[in-house]
Amino acid sequence: MSTELQRYSLENQAMAITEYAERRGYTIVQTYKDAGKSGLSIRGRDGLKQLLADVVTGQKTFSAILVLDVSRWGRFPDTDQSAHYEFLCRDAGVAVEYCGEQFENDGSMVSAILKNMKRVMASEYSRELSAKVSRAHLQQARLGFSQGGPVPYGVRRLLLDKDGEPRCLLGPGEQKGLAGDRVLLVPGPPNEIELVRRIFNMFVVEGQSMAGISVRLNKEGVPSTYGYVWTTGRVA
Repeated sequence: MSTELQRYSLENQAMAITEYAERRGYTIVQTYKDAGKSGLSIRGRDGLKQLLADVVTGQKTFSAILVLDVSRWGRFPDTDQSAHYEFLCRDAGVAVEYCGEQFENDGSMVSAILKNMKRVMASEYSRELSAKVSRAHLQQARLGFSQGGPVPYGVRRLLLDKDGEPRCLLGPGEQKGLAGDRVLLVPGPPNEIELVRRIFNMFVVEGQSMAGISVRLNKEGVPSTYGYVWTTGRVA
């Protein structure tokens, strides 16, 4: 799963798989999971990588793999990718069974057609979702709201409610709790604003390098936000 808010939570998947295993007489001996990982790529999917490695290298201690549905391999843009991973398992003598699908993965023509349709649907779902999210971010950015990312020195994150009324300043690591809330970047303390102007002057007027400025600020003991030391990237 890619977020905590998805209906395909790990707990829900585990419960459905456990119930399926009990009905079919399976004993679950190993669980592979990828929490908080996107299904668009295998990059970062350590659980899936380990599963495939155990199957291909013969390190497996199981005869079947129970998956909630076809999309749990991933919502890959290339639908052949998830088919390839399933093939690797079957080729190694490990059956793949889908606990939440309305068909048996028995190698029949019907199951092959349905699986391919499901893979295409999963890929299209991700494409449409990505487009919707991009449009939403663009619209919010045009309205002046922060879309995440590192907070520059000299500014703070102000939390606004759905009516645009200020709630509070967010501290390090804090996030909005309501979907309707928005975050606006606002000027920070006067001493930080003055330091930004000083850094700008050192770089543009005095011709100092960013590395030189960071060394100078650290030697002077100038505090950075939240206890960070000054680096070239921080100065930039």
